[in-house]
Parts: sequence; C-alpha cells; structure tokens
Amino acid sequence: MKIKAVLVTFFIIMKFSSFSQEIQGSFSKEIKTKLELNYILQLPTNQKEKFPLLIFLHGSGERGTDVNLVKSHSPFTYQNLIKSPVAILAPQCPSDVWWDTTAVYELIQETISKYNIDKSRIYITGLSMGGWGTWKLATEHPDLFAAVATVCAPVDVLMLINASKLNMPIRIYHGALDDVVLAEDSILMHQELKKENKQSELFIFPNDNHNSWDSTYSNPEFYKWLFAQQKK
Repeated sequence: MKIKAVLVTFFIIMKFSSFSQEIQGSFSKEIKTKLELNYILQLPTNQKEKFPLLIFLHGSGERGTDVNLVKSHSPFTYQNLIKSPVAILAPQCPSDVWWDTTAVYELIQETISKYNIDKSRIYITGLSMGGWGTWKLATEHPDLFAAVATVCAPVDVLMLINASKLNMPIRIYHGALDDVVLAEDSILMHQELKKENKQSELFIFPNDNHNSWDSTYSNPEFYKWLFAQQKK
C-alpha cells in the first residue's frame, strides 16, 4: 500500500502586554502513515476486454489475519450466479478496528491502475460492519461507484447528513427481525436518500434476523441488477 505524508502546520501569535503574552511562530512536521490491508482479488481469466470490479467489505466476524475468512457470507459463495466476467476485490479489516476507508480507497485505486478495470462499472457491497464501511466509502467518494448495495448496515449521523451526495443506483437490504443492527438504520438512510435520489430501493426481509446477507447474495436477481448499472 502507499505511504502518505501529511504536512501539519499551525501558527502561534506572539504579542506582549502587561497582562498576557502571545507568541507568534510556525510549526511544521511531516507525519507518515502506513496503510496496510490483506485482501483477495479474483480476476477473470482469458479476458481481453475491460471488466467490472466488485468490492466486497465483510463484517466484524471476518476481521484478523486469516484472509480466507473474507469469502464467508459473500458473493464468493455464489459465484455460479455471476454470469459475466467480473473482478472481485475483498480486503480484510484488521482485528479490533472498523474499516479504514482511506486504506480501502487506496487499494481500489491501485487495483484499477494495475488491471484492465472498466472504470464505469465499479460496484461496492458490504454487510454489517462492512455495510457501514460501504456507506462511508460511498459518501467520501460518490463519483467512484456505478452502484452501491448494503446489507444489514449500521449508519451514523454523518452518513445521514451526506446521503444527498449519493446519486447512483442504490439497494439497501435488511432483516426485519435483526436484533444486532436494527432495521431502523436502513429505513432512516433510505428516507434521507429518497429526498434527492429516486434510484434508492429498500428491501426488508420479514423473516430474517442479522443474516440477511443469505437472502441478498443468494438471489440471482441481485447480480443481474448490480452488473446492469453503469456510470454515464
């Protein structure tokens, strides 16, 4: 991954009076941050034409160092339902933290630069904690994705505020019986999106708990819809 250098500068003002002292000066320091992620990238074989890229962000249970865990509960499980050549990129979140979307974004950019990716057909989906990461990345880089799909995703206030930035086709999936992340999170996000985005759709599975990823990713129609989307 890339190492970013950030220049931090602040100013201190120096003035004198009989009651106080203000100091004027400047401070400069270079801070280096190392971004590191394990990932699995599956590429189509014998494909000369540009192909779409699907980014999948896993939930909290797949964090750690065993990168094969990222295939759990994911589109990898249902690859037989994907009927066209597509690359699937699945990074792994380190233990005991939530998604660092800066690191994920840099990984996506590196993947785009190395492989024959169709930039008009980049998609992102994620479940639970990965759904949160999906919302965060999409609101930070709304021009990157042709479509977004979240599953049982928690949302925060900043995501609700930034929902107006998302004008691409969006699908939101949640289980009505979810007692880990309440369906109200997805309902609230959908309500905010609908104020500006007529392409947002909400799907509530009446009999699903937190495992609504099974109903989502096992449905052939999900992939048909997803890969039909393309940025203009």
